[in-house]
Amino acid sequence: MSKEITSRKEDYAQWYNDLIIKGELADYSAVRGCMVIKPYGFALWENMRDVLDRMFKDTGHVNAYFPLFIPKSFLSKEAAHVEGFAKECAVVTHYRLKNDPDKEGVIVDPEAKLEEELIVRPTSETIIWNTYKTWIQSYRDLPLLVNQWANVVRWEMRTRLFLRTTEFLWQEGHTAHATQQEAVDETVKMLDVYADFVENWMALPVIKGVKTPNERFAGAIDTYCIETLMQDGKALQAGTSHFLGQNFAKAFDVTFSDSNNKLDYVWASSWGVSTRLVGALVMAHSDDDGLALPPRIAPLQVVIVPIYKGNDQKEMIDAAANDLVAQLRSAGIRVKYDNSDHTRPGWKFAQHELKGVPVRVAIGARDLQNNQAELARRDTKEKMTVSVEGLPRTIISLLEEIQTSMFNKALSYRDQHITPVDTWEEFERVLKEKGGFISAHWDGEPETETRIKELTKATIRCIPLNNKQEKGKCILTGKESEQRVLFAVAY
Repeated sequence: MSKEITSRKEDYAQWYNDLIIKGELADYSAVRGCMVIKPYGFALWENMRDVLDRMFKDTGHVNAYFPLFIPKSFLSKEAAHVEGFAKECAVVTHYRLKNDPDKEGVIVDPEAKLEEELIVRPTSETIIWNTYKTWIQSYRDLPLLVNQWANVVRWEMRTRLFLRTTEFLWQEGHTAHATQQEAVDETVKMLDVYADFVENWMALPVIKGVKTPNERFAGAIDTYCIETLMQDGKALQAGTSHFLGQNFAKAFDVTFSDSNNKLDYVWASSWGVSTRLVGALVMAHSDDDGLALPPRIAPLQVVIVPIYKGNDQKEMIDAAANDLVAQLRSAGIRVKYDNSDHTRPGWKFAQHELKGVPVRVAIGARDLQNNQAELARRDTKEKMTVSVEGLPRTIISLLEEIQTSMFNKALSYRDQHITPVDTWEEFERVLKEKGGFISAHWDGEPETETRIKELTKATIRCIPLNNKQEKGKCILTGKESEQRVLFAVAY
């Protein structure tokens, strides 16, 4: 099975695509730039979504849903916002088709032109804040803590499954507050929620930081982010949380009366993660044999494969396997007994390894006679023999061990690929030979940041939170600098 997968060293991009397709996470669609998420991939996204949804609700948020279409005039109300998204917008201009009078097929009816074009949402700040104007009247209506699970469209010229597609799934939180500090606190709190999820469920270490003005979300005062590192040394932004100030409240005239009956504009935050997290998961943990999925969010945590000859052995193994399935499911473990008889055990082993199932249990007739079974863990390929009675307890413990081990492996790789440099020559050499995050001084000028990107394709991923003050010289201009920032080439 692994022979069908391009190795990471040979072609990392093709390796990634091979895993997505052959691991049955997604497929290409007839619509350019869009993907079909297959059942196995959607089960992975559902597990992510369900955990995040619970975390959001535990922090006081509620779900709602807002329209897919946004009047064009809404986007023009916030100047930075429209400038940031104008080149990515899909526009609906007509509302009807008709039969082509000259040939087969249909054409756009020229008489069905919309009075105002509609934008297919690239993000929902404008339509939501237009709605909030009718929801918010006084301080008693605040805070308003709303999230929506939705799809968005951002017209992309170069696409890659999960990482960058024209349409993708995500959640977007949009909150309204009475004070600036409340909105800032909300922004940071949701960044911490994302970091908690990515580290403790996806087993992927993050660096929390603030974006530079060049990299900031269009229309935000500050953008906070979590940055992760992939196995090819490139960074991937896993989530963002934005302090919007009063920008959208002013654009849509959303005001409230405070406890002293004084009128003021509402303060806001927005935050989101998307199906890009699936791509991050694949690139951070998988190997040349296929996917490697952290147990806490893997669609299947355990697969049981029987090895038998004849119906007598099959019946005996079926009984033991079904008993184990019942015990594991009662403990909340997602388990499958793969007793299909049209493929051989070796093929099943390879297939479930390719799909990243964390633990495999092989039960043979001779194993049962000896009251034992073989366990194999996907992350390290280690095998062990366990008594039948001890299987449930051992599997539950092993799943947690695998989760921790995968995080520690990714953390070790990330920490080994954070390199401080002090000169431009060092910067270029490390970027070329090692990759990863480069900790270096920057003079704070947007023009310098842009020039470094033009010369190397590396961007400032973030200014880490709680960054130490350290005087130095900018690696490009030699000007004074007060702190280091993290550079990397990114997806």
